[in-house]
Amino acid sequence: MSPAILERARRLLCALQDHIRDTLRRTSRGSRDMARIAAVTAADTIYAIDRISEDAICAWFDAHWPKAWSVELVMEGLEDGSVTTFPRGTPVEKTVFKCILDPIDGTRGLMYDKRSAWILAGLAPQRGARTHLGDIVVAAMTELPTSKQGLADQLSAVRGAGLRCTRFDLATGRRTRFVPRPATGTDCRHGFASFVRFFPEGRVLMAQLEEALWDELYGVGRGASPIIFDDQYISTGGQLYEIIVGHDRLIGDLRPLVFKKLGLRAELSCHPYDIGPAFLLKEAGGVIEAPGGGPLCAPLDTTTPVAWIGYANPALARKIRPVLRRLIGEKLI
Repeated sequence: MSPAILERARRLLCALQDHIRDTLRRTSRGSRDMARIAAVTAADTIYAIDRISEDAICAWFDAHWPKAWSVELVMEGLEDGSVTTFPRGTPVEKTVFKCILDPIDGTRGLMYDKRSAWILAGLAPQRGARTHLGDIVVAAMTELPTSKQGLADQLSAVRGAGLRCTRFDLATGRRTRFVPRPATGTDCRHGFASFVRFFPEGRVLMAQLEEALWDELYGVGRGASPIIFDDQYISTGGQLYEIIVGHDRLIGDLRPLVFKKLGLRAELSCHPYDIGPAFLLKEAGGVIEAPGGGPLCAPLDTTTPVAWIGYANPALARKIRPVLRRLIGEKLI
């Protein structure tokens, strides 16, 4: 596809996410019912706040998506056997694009007004069931701010064309460009580096692997104060953002491996719709990969468990990767 088409697609994804953000801000302001459970699906629990975004998305695609670019929409909330295409009724095999979308990644933090959530989207040429994360050529992620925030960020890119970042003033509507700078250090000492363990399931095993990693690399308990700081941001998009802007040096989500090792169900894992904008980290100069090495290549669906490791820079990845992979082999495989 031509650069001009992909650039227009990037702008469209950003406009869609602006619409979702603004709709949620208008609708949820002052509401006490956003935490109500609306449905339980194969992918996740759906809350009332999620339903607002789903309605806004379909209305936007109907009104704004180019008819010549027929698209299949893969989204949390649509995974129970339904097929959604635009223009409506287009057979999936006739669509040009597949768009994977998470309307609100980090719902639980946002609906209690604790921390920003993120809208995540990736667009790939349609290859049917063979379409995977590595096929995504356009991606965008937009911050859904807490009620006391005055600014919200948006990151987007066409693969290989560099990251574009804007900061939106929620009061004035003004946008300003900014250039994120991932951390440049070659170790994690005195910085934030975390492995996902949001829930009780698998927490002990994950913590054991993490402690073994830091002990081998830097030593644990050998000084008067800790040298690695942990931050459990319950949003995959938020985690990517924290690495991209230089707050975190490493984040690993090994839940699928941990759950498999323990014989647990994998619903509480990262899924492709959570990690669709993964290549934005690469565009910023970081590294994102499968725990065993190589690119992420899960199918564009809402149920496949995805394990991943993100590093702030290649030098950091080269130092940590061999030790981490060996420990994963010893403890999780």
